[in-house]
Amino acid sequence: MTSLGRVRTTGRPTLEQVAAEAGVSRGTVSRVVNGSLEVSTTTLRAVQDAIDKLGYVPNHAARSLVTRRTDTVLLVVSESEARVFDEPFFAGVVRGLGQELAKTNLQLNLMMASGARQRDRVEQLVGNGHVDGAVLISLHGDDPLPRKLVEVGAPVALNGRPFSSEVAVPFVDADNLAGAKSATEYLYQSGRRRIAALAGPQDMAAGIDRLAGYRSALKSRRGVTRVVAQGDFGQVSGEQAMRDVLERDSEVDAVFAASDLMAAGAMRVLREAGKRVPEDVAVIGFDDSDVARNTEPAMTSVAQPVQRMGTELAKLLITQLEEPGRSLDPVILPTELVRRGSA
Repeated sequence: MTSLGRVRTTGRPTLEQVAAEAGVSRGTVSRVVNGSLEVSTTTLRAVQDAIDKLGYVPNHAARSLVTRRTDTVLLVVSESEARVFDEPFFAGVVRGLGQELAKTNLQLNLMMASGARQRDRVEQLVGNGHVDGAVLISLHGDDPLPRKLVEVGAPVALNGRPFSSEVAVPFVDADNLAGAKSATEYLYQSGRRRIAALAGPQDMAAGIDRLAGYRSALKSRRGVTRVVAQGDFGQVSGEQAMRDVLERDSEVDAVFAASDLMAAGAMRVLREAGKRVPEDVAVIGFDDSDVARNTEPAMTSVAQPVQRMGTELAKLLITQLEEPGRSLDPVILPTELVRRGSA
């Protein structure tokens, strides 16, 4: 028999036992277990200490029946597996997402959705309540997926400015236009006058905005030769675009590429053509990824805070889960030109 006020510690620990050990209410423990942000640091530490001491394991199955939450969110990437695992951008976003979600009970599941069947599967998972929300990355064109998820009432956050403004969805993006403009202006101020752009895909806001930044920088400049070739942000497309540029203007003296991978591809083709970087052709990329630090010479690049993008995406999703119906503003993160040896 136990005396009044004493916690029974035999068997599987309960929520009540954790509350008694921590000196808080059962509701407070429940909020901590559910990942609520409305708990003080002191209380959070006390509850976590009690959980560790008693070996309490939350019954997520029972809790999900009450809260109608699965504690699972989807990261949906509208690209092929090959591209996702080849490009450092995606790894940075995932790191940021993971670090922020680790502060909660939310688990992150990755799903590719480059085809119609895969997008239908995402709609089913979200619409049937198998996940609590979704982060969408690398959308192309007027993809209906954001609209369909919003229509079923699911929390959604986008990485990148939406291609269409018809559906109000919170998003996180870098200031792509300003970053591209600053890079192109730097090339012009360095004395370059035959400036090419290796543009990203024009069915993506990032590709559109970076090309717009290049054009804005040169709009009022006289005596400048402009050449634009398009790629898909990948290295092979950068090589192909650079060959296209050289065929159209063999005297090009500067290149702004919409990604570091495209810039690396351009540098390879320039070497093959006997062009020296930066003496003959200056090259600037976009991302400031590890790729930029490992080229020869090291690449000047526009830095975007990729990992912070992931963090902000997680915050947008968590806020929607914690405060349904709250209006959220887009998050636009600044870029910075990092100067190295290629320009």
